[in-house]
Amino acid sequence: MSLLDVQHIYQAEGLPTDAQFNEWVDAALSVENQSCEIVIRIVDETESAELNRQYRKKSGPTNILTFTFDSPNNIDLNLLGDLVICAPVVKREAEQQSKAIYDHWAHITIHGVLHLQGYDHAKEDEAEDMEVREIAVLKKISIDNPYL
Repeated sequence: MSLLDVQHIYQAEGLPTDAQFNEWVDAALSVENQSCEIVIRIVDETESAELNRQYRKKSGPTNILTFTFDSPNNIDLNLLGDLVICAPVVKREAEQQSKAIYDHWAHITIHGVLHLQGYDHAKEDEAEDMEVREIAVLKKISIDNPYL
């Protein structure tokens, strides 16, 4: 369903495999039944913090940043966008929240793919809709509700 390019800028043991990322992305895309290209970039805290400062005007690293791709007029590209995931932040969050690391990776990845598809959580009703979708996608791949 998707063409995925995973860029491993940050290297560490215990990171998800490209096959796992493919499973999670395809599960999230099936919500809208889309076929597209996505880039996932696994980064360290320095790169995440710099991108967060540059694009969101916020300090410090964050678990995931999403960059949607808007195709220029008259150019037909199937690129949905990029996900930049900070591995150390994801690991730390999983530990702090007592979540299985791969379950948290799946949740963060699916969360990002939903953002690329236009879902948001800036307003309460949007957040509720997005959480319902995340929970449904995670359930399809046998991962419990992360919000409990």
